[in-house]
Amino acid sequence: MQNTMEFLMQLLRTRSVSGNTELAAEIVRGRLESLGLDVKVTNKGSVIASMEGTTDDSAVISAHIDTLGAVVSKVTPEGYLKYHCVGGFTASSIEGEYCQVETFNGRLIPGTILFSKTSVHAHGREKSSAKRSHQEMYIRLDDTANSPEDVKELGISVGNYIHFAPRATHLSSGYIKSRHIDDKAGVAILVGVAESLVKQKVKPQRNIHFLFTVHEEVGHGAAGWLPDNVSDFLAVDMGVCGADQTSDERKVTVCAADSSGPYNYELTKHLINLAEMNNIPYAVDTFPFYGSDAGAAMRMGLDARHALVGPGVDTSHAIERTHEQGIKATIDLVTIFAME
Repeated sequence: MQNTMEFLMQLLRTRSVSGNTELAAEIVRGRLESLGLDVKVTNKGSVIASMEGTTDDSAVISAHIDTLGAVVSKVTPEGYLKYHCVGGFTASSIEGEYCQVETFNGRLIPGTILFSKTSVHAHGREKSSAKRSHQEMYIRLDDTANSPEDVKELGISVGNYIHFAPRATHLSSGYIKSRHIDDKAGVAILVGVAESLVKQKVKPQRNIHFLFTVHEEVGHGAAGWLPDNVSDFLAVDMGVCGADQTSDERKVTVCAADSSGPYNYELTKHLINLAEMNNIPYAVDTFPFYGSDAGAAMRMGLDARHALVGPGVDTSHAIERTHEQGIKATIDLVTIFAME
């Protein structure tokens, strides 16, 4: 678990907004290659690490490297930036967040995401308490930027990526809080599973393909490369914690259904049975406002059973939190599944 947690913290602190994931993908690739796995990168940037099995049957186990973020959409006359969302999040969930604007030549310009009428003293309590919307938000650059000309001088252009500060923290209580635990916890879990299988020196029955996608937050992560003879597709993503949910940060969640409909019933029941037989703490949940790489694979026509598991994550798509126990429970369940 120590290796997994250290790797997770490294990932959380590495920027990787959908479509701009090269730094984090290279970290994942290097870690997998150090295990002696056969690793390749697809044309659109997904990382695949494969373990040869004793039969022709294959299973894909996926997680996504990409995270939420934004791109510059406009420069205002005052030298502020407007943005276009990458992924689904509310305006209030990023208000006051520190960020970095990445220019096309690689320079990182710091800034802060603000509501247009933030100051009570400047606008009054009623206006500063108004409902937040993305149209009313802007980015204040922490450099001389009082006009579009100043912004251009900094090298900033429409289309530049905006990276939110993750603020990743690993607490002595075992909790991890940060932006982008969705789904960097899943990535760290898959690497942990791969490390466990390599350490056991036991060849799996099926060919196991660990798929790390880089466009899940925008809907087409697993669409594209998939191997032959896939019988099962298991996505490892977050379990949504909330007032009407059963997911728990200290457990692995088995998702029975999401916005795309039910997951494969037989495979879902099988994962539940594996958790019960091996005394792995788990919960079963449904996520009506959620999609995954497993759904993307089904939409591209994959003929396989599909399922989803992952550690419980609180306040998803904002400042998220999970626990070491939920991460360990997910590693245990996915390792057993891979070794069947």
